Amino acid sequence: MKRSQRVGALVLAASIGTIAAACGSDNSGSSSTTTAAPATTGAATTAGGTATTTAGSTAAPAGNLLKYDESAKCGTDAYKGEIGKIEAIDASTVKFTLCTPDPAIPAKVAFSALQILPSEYIEKAGGTKGGDLVNKPIGTGPYVLKQWDKGSQIVLEANPNYWGDKPIAKTVVFQWNGESAQRLVQLQSGAADGIDNVGTTDFDTVKGDSNLQLVERPALNVFYVGFNVNDAPFDNEKVRQAIGYAIDKQRIVDNFYPKGSTVATQFLPTAIPGYAKGFTDFTYDQAKAKQLLQESGVALPINVTLSYRDVARPYLSQAAPVAQDIQAQLAAVGINITLDQQESTTFIDNANKGQLPFYMLGWGADFPDATNFFDYHFGAGGTPQFGAGFPDIQALITKGGQQADQAQRDPIYAQVAQLLAQHVPMVPIANGGSATAYKKAVQNPQASPLTSEIMAKMGIAGQDQFAFVQNGEPGGLYCADESDGEALRVCEQIGESLLGYKINGTEVEPSLAEKYESSTDLKEWTFHLRKGVKFSDGSDLDANDVVRSYRVQWDAADPLHQGREGNFGYFQALFTGFLNPPPS
Repeated sequence: MKRSQRVGALVLAASIGTIAAACGSDNSGSSSTTTAAPATTGAATTAGGTATTTAGSTAAPAGNLLKYDESAKCGTDAYKGEIGKIEAIDASTVKFTLCTPDPAIPAKVAFSALQILPSEYIEKAGGTKGGDLVNKPIGTGPYVLKQWDKGSQIVLEANPNYWGDKPIAKTVVFQWNGESAQRLVQLQSGAADGIDNVGTTDFDTVKGDSNLQLVERPALNVFYVGFNVNDAPFDNEKVRQAIGYAIDKQRIVDNFYPKGSTVATQFLPTAIPGYAKGFTDFTYDQAKAKQLLQESGVALPINVTLSYRDVARPYLSQAAPVAQDIQAQLAAVGINITLDQQESTTFIDNANKGQLPFYMLGWGADFPDATNFFDYHFGAGGTPQFGAGFPDIQALITKGGQQADQAQRDPIYAQVAQLLAQHVPMVPIANGGSATAYKKAVQNPQASPLTSEIMAKMGIAGQDQFAFVQNGEPGGLYCADESDGEALRVCEQIGESLLGYKINGTEVEPSLAEKYESSTDLKEWTFHLRKGVKFSDGSDLDANDVVRSYRVQWDAADPLHQGREGNFGYFQALFTGFLNPPPS
């Protein structure tokens, strides 16, 4: 990618530089970054379950301060997770104590799957699969949900209780259309003010239209074909390796991707620290593929099904044509493919449950760190979509994630890249260039490298409504239990996390927490909440809200550990595992 050096610097600043600034070297082992904020008091209820409590010292919430201490379980066979303790120190201070060091905590807690909800609302609305948490979100963001016309549109209106700058547009309308050409028609006709994922052949069209503007997005993503290695014939490593050699990646990029896209030589994009420079997993070699298939002992021809969703994403804007091309390429080595197109949300749910033997999927950076790519997919607490994990890969991923020095991380992640090419849970194919497009009059147009465009900062002077057309409809709006970017983008307008990411960038910045610090061993992280913050229902943000929001994800046995599907896959991957995990 042509912009890799610039983006790489941004990512380094987020994943390493910001953390270093927060760690410091004084006797207390900490320092912090700060922004000014007004004052408030908090109000939260005491949660049940296994919480212990301590008396409040400063402006304590009504009742007691929440504290969940599971540190005695750290390192035991029963618990593989990273978090040992979460506690409200006072009404505006939250402390996380980890079982192992984690330099990426700031980047992780900025992610939208870890948004903070009112503890009272969690108690009231939680515990029911697909209930109000999923369909009627409450948050601290610049907008509130006004209506959700399922299958049609989502309407947001400005949050009167928002602590930050007033949104440019009073109303934001999200619509969706799976056809890039139709999204462009909506923009050209004036029905939309902005669209996501401009079609591969439409970049020049937008650039040549004086009424429009194109904003290109850095390719912090990867498209891959994945395998559930539990399922035959993909339980045979040589079959998976053969597919790696049988796919002409360059042909796919040349024929189906826009300018700025590149062939993926490994799972990490080039701009993410930890990318193994000079390493290439598979080069196109049909003879090698046929040889490996013979060595596999699996009878030819092999008949398999390739599942996909026909939804444009930054990593793959033309799913159906690419699926057909892979079908043709693999037929040349004796692998016959039946194509299986699934509805988008159904497809994602099936992948997350490990129910797809062979499929096309991809990943865009949620936060700028290698742990976001490796831990979620291949770590000890990773997604089940690839089947049984590989202990040698998991051990290295765990080790790499505990290193604060990028120079120590790099050789570890280089070994991960090599082992992924050996075991082949997936074959990375492309890093997709993509773009958003807007009317020329739109102020502050965005194409976030993390696909987290903030609608409150965009708009047209004198226009109260801002309409944005994305690729698909969210499955739900309790984004702790969602993994698709279409849901996460909407959630990011309604809710907020402890930290956030700069507009159109990747650097971590204050959000609900105005400052934070860590111990020198990176095992204790303390966050100081911004004062004066209210949720959209009028209740005050306090430390108990943070503790409860994390606890219901952390403990799989908590009766409130429910969402749309109850997977909470991000939390499990980010923090290596749940408390009381369900049987595998």
